[in-house]
Amino acid sequence: MIKRRSNIHNLALSGVFAALITIFTAYIGHIPVGINGGYIHFGDGLIYLAAAMLPMPYAMLSGAIGGGIADLLTAPTWTLATVVIKALIVIPFSSGSVKILSKRNLVAPVLSYFISATGYYIAEALLFGTKAAILTSFSGSFVQSFGSMIFFLMLGTTLDKIGFKARMEA
Repeated sequence: MIKRRSNIHNLALSGVFAALITIFTAYIGHIPVGINGGYIHFGDGLIYLAAAMLPMPYAMLSGAIGGGIADLLTAPTWTLATVVIKALIVIPFSSGSVKILSKRNLVAPVLSYFISATGYYIAEALLFGTKAAILTSFSGSFVQSFGSMIFFLMLGTTLDKIGFKARMEA
């Protein structure tokens, strides 16, 4: 039997999250927006959930792999930027609480928005040479991050009501 908080358990759960992040980013609720290949999706909500459930390096791995594969499938130009940005957006979260929606994790999606929006703005400026796109870049990121935050809050509330995180760690 595998001990639940072992490296094997965390790595296996990271793989499950990476797969879910890929599917929810590339296919479920995938809505193309903007002229540079961007799109709205709910994958970030699952990255937030992974960050609330897994230790930091595993959550970073889940976000980077899941987001990276999704971009390879749908918008390959963005893959490298996405791998870095999705790894970084987990930093504001904490997996230390017995609940998914701890006080810190309620604020974390807002901080993740700024990390994501800034990262994609820099990537857009490097890829397309346009620094004038700050308004469209940040507003697109806002819509994306806001939808993912709502998805995370709804999912976190539901999973906290059934004690999902405590059961996973037991």
